[in-house]
Amino acid sequence: MTDFQKIGVVGGGAWGSALAQSLTMAGRDVILWAFEIDTIEEINEFHTNRNYLPGVTLDRSIRATGKLGEIAACDAVLMVAPAQHVRVISGELGQHIETGLPLIICSKGIEQKTGQLLSAVVSEMCPQARIMALSGPTFASEIARGLPAALTLACEDEETGQALMNAIGHKVFRPYWSDDLVGVQVGGALKNVLAIAAGIVDGKKMGNSAHAALVTRGFGELVQFGEAYGGRRETLMGLSGIGDLLLTCSSEQSRNMSLGRALGLGQSLEEILGGRKSVSEGVYTASAAWKIGQDHNLDVPITDAVHRVLEGEVSVDEAIDDLLTRPFSAEI
Repeated sequence: MTDFQKIGVVGGGAWGSALAQSLTMAGRDVILWAFEIDTIEEINEFHTNRNYLPGVTLDRSIRATGKLGEIAACDAVLMVAPAQHVRVISGELGQHIETGLPLIICSKGIEQKTGQLLSAVVSEMCPQARIMALSGPTFASEIARGLPAALTLACEDEETGQALMNAIGHKVFRPYWSDDLVGVQVGGALKNVLAIAAGIVDGKKMGNSAHAALVTRGFGELVQFGEAYGGRRETLMGLSGIGDLLLTCSSEQSRNMSLGRALGLGQSLEEILGGRKSVSEGVYTASAAWKIGQDHNLDVPITDAVHRVLEGEVSVDEAIDDLLTRPFSAEI
C-alpha cells in the first residue's frame, strides 16, 4: 500500500489552503489546485492567500497549479471545492485519474439541484475513484496556524483509512476513522443551515438560553436528515455531527453563523452575499434540505424556517414567531 506521500488539494479557498498547510506539517508533498490565476501566482510567489486566508504565511513547499492533471498524478486527492462546483470539477478531474485513487471529500454541502450528497456526485463523475470524506469541527484559520483539532475520516476499508490517517494526521491534526461515509457528510452539510439559525438568534439578541435550545433542537433535525440519507445516529453524536454543529453555531468565525447574525441585525441576503468573496454553503444547502424534508415527511421546523427566510417567503421576525407559537409536544 502506498504511503500517500504526494497529496493533491483541489480548491484554493480558506479550507483548501489550510488543509494544504496542515499536510506540510504532516511531512507530505502538497500540490494545490486553484481556479483563479491570481491565487495561484500569489501562493507560488509570496506564499500567501490574502483573499481567503489572510494573516497566514503558507509553507514554501506548497506548489499551486491550475492543471487538474497534476493533481490526478498524486497518491491521494482532497476535494475542497465549493459544494455547488464539485460536479463540474470532479468531472474534469475524472478525465485524468487512475482507478483506485483515494478521493477524499472535504467540502461540506449538498448539491442544490439534485439533493445528492457529494459522495454520490463524485462517484457519478469519477467512478474509478475510491470515495472517502473528511469532516469535523474546524476553522480554517486555526488549522493553518497549527492549533489542535480532531476530525472524522470516513473510509469503508479500515486498513486504507488507517494508512490515510497516518499520512494526513500529526500532533495537532487528529483524524479518527469511521466507515459511515453518509453520516459524516450529513453532519458537515446540515450544520451549516442550523448555524444560520443560530446566527439569527445572536443577531436578534435572544439570549444564551434561546441559543442552547436552538442548537439542541437543531441537532434533533440533523439526526433526522442523517437517518433519511442512511447515516448512523452514533456518527452524528461524534466529531462530524454534534462536534461540528457546536463549533459552527458558537462563533462568528463561521461564515454561516455570521450570515445569520447579519440577517438578524436587519441586513438583506443580497447585501450580505454582495460583500463576501467566500462561500456560505448553508445558503445553498437550505433549499436542498427543505426539499428532502418534504420528500421524507421530516419534522424539521428550524431548517424549514431558514429556507423560508432565505427564499424571502417570510421575514426573520415572522419565522421566529412561527417557531415560538408551535404547539407544545413531547421532546422525543
